[in-house]
Amino acid sequence: MEEKNSNQQILAAEEQAYSSAARIKYYDIVIDKGQGALITDVDGNEYIDLLASASSTNTGHAHPRVVKAIQDQAAKLIQYTPAYFANSQAARLAPRLAALAPISGPVEVGWGNSGSDANDAIIKFARAYTGRQYIVSFTGAYHGSTYGSMTASGVTLNMSRKMGPLLPGVVKVPFPSPWDKLEKESEEEFVDRLFAAFMQPFETYLPAEEVAAILIEPIQGDGGIIKTPPAYMEKVYRFAKQNGILFAIDEVNQGLGRTGKWWSIQNFPGIEPDLMSVGKSLASGMPLSAVVGRKEIMESLGPAANTYTTAGNPVTAAAANATLDVIEEEHLVERSAKLGQKAKDFFEQEQAKYDFIGDTRMYGLNGGISIVNPATGKGDIEATTKLMYRIFELGAIIISLRGNILRFQPPLVITEAQLAKAFAIIDQAFSELAAGKLALPKNAEELGW
Repeated sequence: MEEKNSNQQILAAEEQAYSSAARIKYYDIVIDKGQGALITDVDGNEYIDLLASASSTNTGHAHPRVVKAIQDQAAKLIQYTPAYFANSQAARLAPRLAALAPISGPVEVGWGNSGSDANDAIIKFARAYTGRQYIVSFTGAYHGSTYGSMTASGVTLNMSRKMGPLLPGVVKVPFPSPWDKLEKESEEEFVDRLFAAFMQPFETYLPAEEVAAILIEPIQGDGGIIKTPPAYMEKVYRFAKQNGILFAIDEVNQGLGRTGKWWSIQNFPGIEPDLMSVGKSLASGMPLSAVVGRKEIMESLGPAANTYTTAGNPVTAAAANATLDVIEEEHLVERSAKLGQKAKDFFEQEQAKYDFIGDTRMYGLNGGISIVNPATGKGDIEATTKLMYRIFELGAIIISLRGNILRFQPPLVITEAQLAKAFAIIDQAFSELAAGKLALPKNAEELGW
């Protein structure tokens, strides 16, 4: 019988051939299989997945409906480029996704392979439709790794370092992150101050009539799972509408039930996008994305302006059709809201117990937990690294964002028993940190964003 290689053996061999730019380092594991909210590495260790493959497996790992759809379609036709001909799966998927979009009136979609190119497509269509060049995005944003989406991002310097010049015509403004709030500053004062910072470019060097689109994550994902203050969002939205600027949203991380709504923008009543990007969980992690928008915008470019050889191919589209079936039939949007409330209650109880928990934010089964130094109130990267590594040792996968934020995004199919076990693991790690029992892993400086 052939001996199976271990985590360390496989990683050592891979390291010789794999670029360090292609992975943010966390744990030395090689994932071998998954089922629902559980994953297993090649050494046979099982973990509760609290990351859901960066929110790309909302339906869980190897969901039987999705697996069968992929297998059945692969046996019929794996690939024929939608750039030239329709296929039966994508042709069925397009009107389904258009109907689900939180956009009134006629809606059209265009396929891509990842959220990155869906955000590139937003830039293309916005510029074409408006005849304007500038795109406004926000600090803390993660929109992708292609040149357009990377330029619009603002979550880490490693997404711009050594690679310039980046895409011209992109202007970033400060995102209203809660930890930028001044001491004793009211929510209204905070919103007014940050909106004044938003307006500063428009009042000094950026003519509003030359701006094609404002691109925003209604709830930032990799920026720390942070909801835009509703009053701030309303001000930005109103400014866009008053100046003929398209309002574009990124739903790649936070869409498809993640926040307890189909789309994160639905947490902001009365605000409707002109364009949106979708990816990650659209096909349960298969490489499929979409740009979705008002028909008149989506018709502003001609053929070949936004085509990709494999985008919307039969297998990924079959996976997406099955994914939408699962979300609808298993009521995963409602499940996210219900279990998200349990998670919110748990983390608020933990915050009351431990003074190193500075803030908890939970929107559906989806949240960020800020770990701080109790003496200063500032983010504590060391403590966060100790916690996430201990949680891993105890049998759950969780990672950090911005150095000091624990990212909590389990698959929406996680069972209540699995969720309770995850809570027990997290509480144990918190209690051990409070007791001074946790140490940093040897490679702590390598871990995280």
